[in-house]
Amino acid sequence: MDQRISFVTLAVADLDATRRFYLDGLGWTADLDVPGEVLMIRAGEHLVLSLWDRAHFEAEVGPIAVGEGVAPFTLAHNVATTDEVDAVLATAEAAGADPVHAAETRDWGGYTGYFGDPDGYRWEIAYNPGPIGEVVLP
Repeated sequence: MDQRISFVTLAVADLDATRRFYLDGLGWTADLDVPGEVLMIRAGEHLVLSLWDRAHFEAEVGPIAVGEGVAPFTLAHNVATTDEVDAVLATAEAAGADPVHAAETRDWGGYTGYFGDPDGYRWEIAYNPGPIGEVVLP
């Protein structure tokens, strides 16, 4: 098996709200948009973010666990400067994102902040000055 991820699929409660947030608010472009079912957005050279209507997701994958708190993972969008971190967080907030955590300098030397999308999925916007941070930049 190749060491890679091809799709990140998230179940969403309101696909129309998700579409407005990602396409209209963040300015991203859909590669596939099936109203009421799925929205697919190319998120990297070989990576697709698949935003799937919750009912369709459960029909194929199984019941979604529901409980207190947030999903135990984050999605990250790395940028080349701290100013870009602040700009992306401002764009997300203007698009209706939940401003979960303002950007700050971290103990490990990076600068990161978080927002929540319409379904509460946490996005980390990060400047990582180390070699692993450079690997993920276009």
